[in-house]
Amino acid sequence: MKRATTRERLRYWFDNTMAKGTPALIGWLGLASGALVLAVTTAAVLLAPRDSAENGHWPGVLWRSLLRTLDPGTMGGDEGSAPYLAMMLTVTVGGIFIVSSLIGVITTGLESKIAELRKGRSRIIERDHTVLLGWSDQVFTVIAELSEANRSRRGSCVAVLADMDRVDMEDAIRARVGDTGRTRVICRHGNPLKVADLDLVSPGTARSIVVVSPPVDDPDVHVLKVLLSLGAREWGERRPHVVAAVHDSANLAAARLAGGPDAHVIDADDMAIRLIVQSHRQSGLSAVFTELLDFRGHELYIRPEPALAGTTYGEALFAYRLGVPIGLRHADGEVSLNPPAGTVIAPDDELILLAEDNTLIELAACRPPIVEDAIGTPEPARTVPERTLMLGWNHRAPKILELLDDFVEPGSSVLVAADRPDPTPALGELANITVGFTRCDPTDRAALERLDTASFQHVIVLADAGHPPDHADARTLVTLLHLRDMVTGPGAPYSIVSEINDDANREIAQVTEADDFVVSDKLINQVLTQLSEDRHLHEVYMDLLDPEGSEIYLRPAAGYLRPGAVANFATVIEAARRRGETALGYRLRAQFHQPPGYGVVLNPDKTAPLTLAADDTVIVLAEK
Repeated sequence: MKRATTRERLRYWFDNTMAKGTPALIGWLGLASGALVLAVTTAAVLLAPRDSAENGHWPGVLWRSLLRTLDPGTMGGDEGSAPYLAMMLTVTVGGIFIVSSLIGVITTGLESKIAELRKGRSRIIERDHTVLLGWSDQVFTVIAELSEANRSRRGSCVAVLADMDRVDMEDAIRARVGDTGRTRVICRHGNPLKVADLDLVSPGTARSIVVVSPPVDDPDVHVLKVLLSLGAREWGERRPHVVAAVHDSANLAAARLAGGPDAHVIDADDMAIRLIVQSHRQSGLSAVFTELLDFRGHELYIRPEPALAGTTYGEALFAYRLGVPIGLRHADGEVSLNPPAGTVIAPDDELILLAEDNTLIELAACRPPIVEDAIGTPEPARTVPERTLMLGWNHRAPKILELLDDFVEPGSSVLVAADRPDPTPALGELANITVGFTRCDPTDRAALERLDTASFQHVIVLADAGHPPDHADARTLVTLLHLRDMVTGPGAPYSIVSEINDDANREIAQVTEADDFVVSDKLINQVLTQLSEDRHLHEVYMDLLDPEGSEIYLRPAAGYLRPGAVANFATVIEAARRRGETALGYRLRAQFHQPPGYGVVLNPDKTAPLTLAADDTVIVLAEK
């Protein structure tokens, strides 16, 4: 093999140096400028010694030459011999080319650096921040909720890492979320599966990490890969807790294994199904859960209260001026919702409180007054078989029927009406309900009339999975309008629970006056946000939606306050306590269809005058 010549080696070395980018170009141009100035200065001193002496000898000529390279106009006032002027002209012309190139390279380098910064490739230096990995519409809900949650906290930060242009992400967040208050939102461009990219958002110093489900056909695969990447990462002493959601229950076990013990993975489908079933039985329940999960309203907090150690849970119900206890979290992590009133609070127990904000929770100076003669008498509960009409069918329907079977009385029935072949033969054995099927397009008014909807106590309208979310919501709205128009007389003879994909369609749907709208994706995103703030709330929400133990019920107000009697909410708490229940608030019938609260009032002032009508309901935590 022929050996490389010296010239080839020098050229190879020069090429490698130039490949280093802007710093190398600046170095070479600066070196060339210095060499030109030194050469011209030396030549001027040798060829025109008299002129050089008049201009300060070699140092003075060096200085003048340097000025001519930077500013060609400086030569306009030169005088002297022809050799001297020729040298000054040489350095001026050389400066025009070399120094101008140097300025151009510096400018280009600065523009390139600014463009790189705008792409979001610099590492952030934050602590106790929330990291969102991935991009979808879920990002907007989480950021909006975190912004509301951190209104009272300075220096809060949310960092988003996604494989998108940083400017596009920031523009989308400004358009969809708007003002984020004291919460700073920082976007970085990168792949969450790459270690170097993940380091851009400083996950090791974060308070929590939320894994975002992407808008693809199989989002659980992406979530699993990100959880695996996080689980394999070396965290050191401090590891943030990770929250994520899977949409297929079959992937839940794998996702929890991938995430490890510090990850909380929720089953989005299972949670939506539980909410649909419970809302079907408790009119208005989805509005209550929306209020609980939305940081703009009242939410749940877990906090120690040493001053209440040794007292009973029943006494703690009246211990707070602002805030309503709903249960206890014990030292071993076990959660007890609505425990017996005589349960003694241990020194290491924490109280689970319903409050507007954690900064507003405070103990009362004295027990609020109880208006004894205003306490109502509950009517005996009647348990009878129920008839339910399910309009539409999607992947959640079989699990809805299975869970519904755990709640209803034996002899209950469900009629499925959907525009598809009969899917019911694939169902498992159900103990308490009989399932029938008829082929029917839920948007067809004539087909709905043939179903004799007035003979049912409950109607469930499911989103059609065969259409895009917006079109599915449009079909749901048409079905709800038909159901409302078919009602004879004031008020519907049946309760209506509808599954809505987009929360923006919920307010539109209010004209149909359905009882509940379960906005699945938004509620799941709100749960993720709540868990990112406090991981221990996971057990609380799971317990609230579990058929076993205590759940949220909306019961006739007459069983707690005599209709028209003037009392206060402390009296309602006392009436519920005597029944082994915990009162959370009430719902006013006159405001059932008025956003944003839909008549739901949680954690009201315990001493303010309160009058409830016979058709109002009290929101309680109770067993069946």
